[in-house]
Formats: sequence, structure tokens, C-alpha cells
Amino acid sequence: MQQAPITIRNKIRHGELTQYTSGFAPGFVQCNLVILPKKYADDFSKFCQLNPKPCPLIATSENTGDFTIEKLGHDLDIRTDIPLYRLYEQGELIKEVTDIVDIWQDDFVAFLLGCSFSFEEALLAEGIEIRNISEGKNVPMYKTNIDCTPVNQLEGKMVVSMRPMSPADAIKAIGICSQYPKVHGAPIHIGDPAKLGVLDIDSPDFGDAVSVKEGEVLVFWACGVTPQLAIQNAKPDICITHSPGYMLITDIPNSQMKTATGDLC
Repeated sequence: MQQAPITIRNKIRHGELTQYTSGFAPGFVQCNLVILPKKYADDFSKFCQLNPKPCPLIATSENTGDFTIEKLGHDLDIRTDIPLYRLYEQGELIKEVTDIVDIWQDDFVAFLLGCSFSFEEALLAEGIEIRNISEGKNVPMYKTNIDCTPVNQLEGKMVVSMRPMSPADAIKAIGICSQYPKVHGAPIHIGDPAKLGVLDIDSPDFGDAVSVKEGEVLVFWACGVTPQLAIQNAKPDICITHSPGYMLITDIPNSQMKTATGDLC
């Protein structure tokens, strides 16, 4: 039986669900998270505007210090409702934690970015296998040689997620995902991973390796882990993000992410 997003968030909040969230709450938007002190917020907002493929901004805190964003979901608490968070200090990853209640500051601003898990539903609906779901794994993610547009000290390479498909399904995926620009849109590359600077497909920088069948092509999408590299370079005093693959499940239907014209970039 499918569980409502609020039910899943409550399980996460109480430590009853601790795994990555791909495949959970089908039909609803999942979000990447970045939390920064207010003094860094304008730069990060501009970074998202200039890099919309990896950083499609869906929502921000309405007021500094807010840990609830009503339009994302009822009884939603950003401090507790993601299974695993990352804490950075001066750009260094300090630790991963299951909640950030004791770390929360009154000057924090939260940014929620679209996630590729949302478009996976649209692909599945068209009969396209999503290998990380069928194998029960976290999606593989890789650092690339593609530079993001910098904003002051926020700079770095794009991260991509990868899903192997038949050539025919890859073509279908372009048409489907181009309609979802708020969750990364169309793939940015299909084929040789070396052209992205990815030299070992079996050793992802984040997530898990998945099997690739004979005759399949590799399909790459811009990924919301990208800001974590930029933040490491900018070295803010403190920053909190989701751990790759562990997302915030919202009450927003994926259908609201679909546009009439699509995103063909």
C-alpha cells in the first residue's frame, strides 16, 4: 500500500526509515537541500539562477530561521525529515547526522532544489526501467569536467546522475524529461562518459554502481549534489546539505513540475 508523504516523513523523523529515498512516495516531488547562514544566501540564490540544470530552485525559507516551508508540505520540519544530513564547516565535511535540531541557527536560510527522483516516475510510467530502483540501490553520481557559472567564491564542477538504458529508451527519456525543467530537465549527455571526465563508471563519486547490460547506453542528468562541491570551494563558516540520495519528500505532486513547453536545453 502506498504511503502518503507525511507518513513517510514522520517515519524518517522518528528514526523508523533511514535509507535513501529513491522509489518512495511515487507521485510526489523530492528535494535536495542546502542550508546556509543568511550572509551567504544571496550568492547561493544567484548561483542557482545561473546554473538551473543542476540547481533548479523550488523553494526557499520564507523567513530567516524558518525550518518549516508550508508550501512544501503539512507538518514538514527541515531539521528532522531527511534520513541523513551532511554538516560542513569551512568547506570541510565534518560528519553525517540523522537530524539537525541541535545544529539549527536562527540565521539559517534553507534552499530546496529539484531532484531527479521526481522524473523517474515519469520514465517508469512509460515502461522505462530505472536500474537503481530495480536493483535496490542509490543512483550513481559522478563529478564531471563541466564548470558551473561561478558567483564570487561559489564555483565548481557539475555533478551528474546516470541511468543505463536501451538507445530507444534513451531517446524517449529526452522527450519525457524535457517536460520537467524544475527537476533537472532533459539529459545533458548520452554515451561516452570520458567526454564528461568520468573515467570509471563502476566507481561513482556518490551513490552506488549499477549494472550495465550489453547494448545499453549511459544517460547522464545534471544532479543536485553539484552545490556541495561549490560550497566546499567557497568554505562558508557552516553549511548543511542532504546526504546524496537521501531527500526531502514533499506534498507537491510531480505533475506540478511538468511544463507545457518543456525544456529542450
